Amino acid sequence: MTGDTVAMSAPRSRVGPITVFSRQPIDREILRLAVPALGALVAEPLFLLADSAMIGHLGQTPLAGLGLASAVLQTIIGLMVFLAYSTTPAVARWLGAGDRRTAVSVGIDGLWLALALGAVLAVAGWFATPLLVGAFGAEPAVTAAAATYLGISMLGLPAMLLVFAATGLLRGLQDTRTPLYVAGLGFGANIVLNFWFIYGLELGIAGSAIGTVVAQWSMVAVYLVVVVRQARREGARLRPHRAGMLLGATSGGWLFLRTVSLRAAMLLAVFAATSLGSPELAAFQVAMTLFATLAFALDALAIAAQALIGRGLGAGDVESVRAVLRRCLEWGVVSGVALGALVVASSWVLGGLFTSAEEVVSLLPPTLVLLGLSVPLGGIVFVLDGVLIGAGDARYLALTGLVNLAVFVPLAIAVVAWAPSGAVGLAVLMASFVFGYLGARAVTLGLRAKGSHWLVTGTR
Repeated sequence: MTGDTVAMSAPRSRVGPITVFSRQPIDREILRLAVPALGALVAEPLFLLADSAMIGHLGQTPLAGLGLASAVLQTIIGLMVFLAYSTTPAVARWLGAGDRRTAVSVGIDGLWLALALGAVLAVAGWFATPLLVGAFGAEPAVTAAAATYLGISMLGLPAMLLVFAATGLLRGLQDTRTPLYVAGLGFGANIVLNFWFIYGLELGIAGSAIGTVVAQWSMVAVYLVVVVRQARREGARLRPHRAGMLLGATSGGWLFLRTVSLRAAMLLAVFAATSLGSPELAAFQVAMTLFATLAFALDALAIAAQALIGRGLGAGDVESVRAVLRRCLEWGVVSGVALGALVVASSWVLGGLFTSAEEVVSLLPPTLVLLGLSVPLGGIVFVLDGVLIGAGDARYLALTGLVNLAVFVPLAIAVVAWAPSGAVGLAVLMASFVFGYLGARAVTLGLRAKGSHWLVTGTR
């Protein structure tokens, strides 16, 4: 990275209740980016809901097959989200430096990297599909349905990675509206195409996969039109640049490791829930679905922070960077309090919205109360994560991600070894995750944000 690390005398971030409800100049920019980002984030789970709703009417076996295939597919896609997170700050830095041409060129390098990774993963995934779905040990009919869906879906994997990279490019250019429009169009196309292929052409679960793949590549086509227009407007190159791709791969590699640690913590929590019993596992799934929904809402602020922090550092404007950090933290805490209060207030009825199994519903209230109480902490964690991603501090995030995971491992082991079954054990597990694991993340992220080592100005 070129540029200089800001001196330790840089102004420190202060979060005070006096400024939270007073209008700040930076609010307009944060909301301009965060609100459309929230809409685009919500579109992703809607893809899965549409698939589940349509395939669910085909019977239990196709729905179970979709569950297995989605578990594999979402794991792969989730690990590749670094393509957006590494592209956004790189583009934003060049934008802040006043060089839109290079900013767009850097984003295009991200698209080429996404295409290369997507092609490799698609081919490998297609050949590995029988092994991947067979590892779950499901009934033969369920495994066959899962293999059908996953095998076809591999054709859309490069498209999803290209969408990540294109989204990162536009976010870096301070544009979150276009990804919202593209996501909305993609969601609408997905519903229509799936209905036609599943019921009109009577292709069943294969039709759902085909419809989704077509919708994904349609989104790519729209993004490519937008990116090519940007490139022509700025005189940016469309050919891949080896150095740019390698730089994106290096930064993305650290973010990949960060994401692996996050996924490992969540899988470890699921393993601990499994040891408590089947009802507890089902209840924990409900609780973690709510956790993911809350994370989507708070991630909109993190995305705004990524774009604004990258632009500010590229321009060498440390004062504005500190202002973004402070204000996004304030909004993160306030949003967390509001969302958390809603979860706590509805904790005795939320379970019934997800399942009619009384045994599962009765386990949830204490766990959901703890989840609700942790949401303000989550607001701090997600915002700080976005700030450091925007600053390009990927190496620190990756290494401390391993530290955070190391903190959670003994807590999860303690739950498996000593926690009782029932509502108490489930609540202990949730407390270990939302206060132990998220707490560790808050400490490591907060220590970094409090200092100045991440405030490196200039471009990469």
